[in-house]
Amino acid sequence: MKVLPFKIPKPEQDALVFQIDHSNAFYDKLHQHEEIQISLIVSGEGTLVVGDSVNYYTEGDILVLGNNIPHVFKSDTQISKTSHMLTLFFTKTSFGKQFFDLEELKEIQPFFKRAKHGFKLTSESEPIKDLFFKLEKSSKLDRFITLFQVLKIASKADYKSLSSFIYDKKYSINEGNRMRDVFEYTMNNYENDISLETIANVANMTKNAFCKYFKKRTNKTFIHFLNELRIEHACKKLISNKDVSVTEIAELIGFNNMSNFNRHFKSIKFVSPSEFRKNYQ
Repeated sequence: MKVLPFKIPKPEQDALVFQIDHSNAFYDKLHQHEEIQISLIVSGEGTLVVGDSVNYYTEGDILVLGNNIPHVFKSDTQISKTSHMLTLFFTKTSFGKQFFDLEELKEIQPFFKRAKHGFKLTSESEPIKDLFFKLEKSSKLDRFITLFQVLKIASKADYKSLSSFIYDKKYSINEGNRMRDVFEYTMNNYENDISLETIANVANMTKNAFCKYFKKRTNKTFIHFLNELRIEHACKKLISNKDVSVTEIAELIGFNNMSNFNRHFKSIKFVSPSEFRKNYQ
């Protein structure tokens, strides 16, 4: 199977695909597909990289990923032994080239605008969950009707964007494999020291060439991306490991200098690690 681009398995005539993922971990390779993806996380949690940004997903999240956004789910199998996701896949031309331009469908246009950068619903989750749980036993017509109910709710709900920058070109197979290797190595080794020389070797490039390559495709430096990944894991540990000190957590996620950890944490989350933990509690 080619990692990039990724083909959603579906019957040839189906315009709308309902997919159930239920295993120890989600598909963990960086990939993109032409379909828009609406997913409910039934169980499981972990790291979600979308475009240029590092996010955290958990049980109950409703996530929307626009077409051709590079993304990867990295399940945290130490916390959750089961990963279960329900997903609807469709394209903006699934039902005809101008279908979603109809005057009657103006009400759901905000959904497509938000989907370009991916988004997570922060309100109205319960009615969408109820709709998703009925999909497995629904007919194809009922799934079609359900999609528009979901689009209507998601167009009006509060949300959080998942990415701030999207590379506006499709990755080639070689580019996709290279970025996949970089993301995979980083996500598996973020708690260790990763030098630019090391990650450039993973990409099979010189250091200077890699820095320009990564910045062009993510709109940020690799070091900034690495720090975002570490801070996202720090947030998870601050919440779930209340008896572990902030200093210990900083060391666990790859920061040996406490002032450096505090500075990066505050620049990304706008509060100190201690304030973050206190606010969450």
